[in-house]
Amino acid sequence: MSEKKLKTWQGWALFGGCMAVVFGLGLLTSLLMERRAEVASIFNNRKVPMKGEAIHAPNEDFRTDFAREYDTWHQTIETDFESENNGNEAKDVLEQRPNMVILWAGYAFSWDYTTPRGHMHAIEDMRRTLRTGAPEQLTDGSNQPGTCWTCKSPDVPRIMAEKGVAEYYKANWAMWGNEIVNPIGCSDCHDPETMDLRISRPALKEAFERQGRDITKAPLSEMRTLVCAQCHVEYYFKDDPATPEKDQYLTFPWDKGFTVENIEEYYDETGYYDYIHALSRTPILKAQHPGYETSKMGIHGQRGVSCADCHMPYVADGGVKFSDHHIMSPLAHIDRTCMTCHRESEETLRQNVYERQRKVLEVRNRVEDELATAHIEAKFAWDKGATEAEMKNVLDALRKSQWRWDFAVASHGASFHAPQEITRILSASLDYAHQARLAISKVLAKHGYTDDVPMPDISTKDKAQKYIGLDIPAKEQAKQKFLDEIVPQWVADAKSKKKLVEL
Repeated sequence: MSEKKLKTWQGWALFGGCMAVVFGLGLLTSLLMERRAEVASIFNNRKVPMKGEAIHAPNEDFRTDFAREYDTWHQTIETDFESENNGNEAKDVLEQRPNMVILWAGYAFSWDYTTPRGHMHAIEDMRRTLRTGAPEQLTDGSNQPGTCWTCKSPDVPRIMAEKGVAEYYKANWAMWGNEIVNPIGCSDCHDPETMDLRISRPALKEAFERQGRDITKAPLSEMRTLVCAQCHVEYYFKDDPATPEKDQYLTFPWDKGFTVENIEEYYDETGYYDYIHALSRTPILKAQHPGYETSKMGIHGQRGVSCADCHMPYVADGGVKFSDHHIMSPLAHIDRTCMTCHRESEETLRQNVYERQRKVLEVRNRVEDELATAHIEAKFAWDKGATEAEMKNVLDALRKSQWRWDFAVASHGASFHAPQEITRILSASLDYAHQARLAISKVLAKHGYTDDVPMPDISTKDKAQKYIGLDIPAKEQAKQKFLDEIVPQWVADAKSKKKLVEL
């Protein structure tokens, strides 16, 4: 059989196609080499080189050599984004959800709780919240330990290096007020000398060590999540009678695993609780913000998607690809977050997120109604003469219910990160709240009361706070005096020490 020959035009077309491919590959190689050369030039000719213990450098020191990253990081000061359920402007959650005042009765969160803003506001918001009180308020629980500053500033690792980790933790919150002045920034996540991602806080390293893992061997893909896991996690301030020198020691309760049940078992073994509820007398576990744990439970975390993939997407500027440090909701830039993997339209993807959030919120709303009612009914039972033995099952159910509710809602992105798991957790919380109310009715029946428990008017934040006995105006007055008199002294002192104050 004779060989089939290409026609002349086909040969030229094949030749042209090959040349186009070769040209394209050459152009791509050239761009890559240019990018590599530019990166090498930045690192080899840094105008603000950093060595050794300069690893705790203030944020401004990075601006000259990493202008793109710095400028986008600085945009976290903006508060102009809002989605259906959240945004980056501080909003009064207690005003929106007065039941939460009841759920946190006896704890500082019942005084003041707002939605979070961007990293640039970390120091300002820490100073302003009623939960940190004023330095002279040392007896009512409003002045927190120094541990509370841990995730707010790159100044924290510097203080830890200077004073010692344990000494830093157990000091009073106000002790470090004139030292912690730079909001969350560059050296929290980067080694300033090499710019490699690094873990700058000991609690995460210690948690990995207790699990037999070496965090220094984590690959880059995992580090793009772990630098966030230094702070966006569940934690508690551990006190150990055997080591009083380590009071208020920041600890991640992961020894048994990351699930809500694993962490509950960890706490239950030692009888730990954050506070005794002011109405029901329940020893309550207060969840912090278990974003890392809940993200691992969802499909994106299971597929290896990192926090930075969605919250710090890559962008191009003049042919240079860099990570956008304007850390915020992926819904603000769906075209370069969700749509890098998903092929649906931007509006379809947005509505997919909202649909998941609405379903979770539906269960959450029911939990908060039932759980707040249960705490009030428990108080009524105590007032009727209930005994510790009679109330044991009630308190057990309330503790379990509230822990699950708080774990589900404290991580602000959980309703999207892991909607199925969060719905399961909230459903279990609702069940335990029902169990608590049923047990309370039995206790009341033993004491001769079978009518409905009278409910106070807690329809607004002010009414709920008055019901649980809070004098918020007095706290606000003390806080304002603190902001007017003490904070300016802190800022002036920081400036005199040549520490950067950016806000």
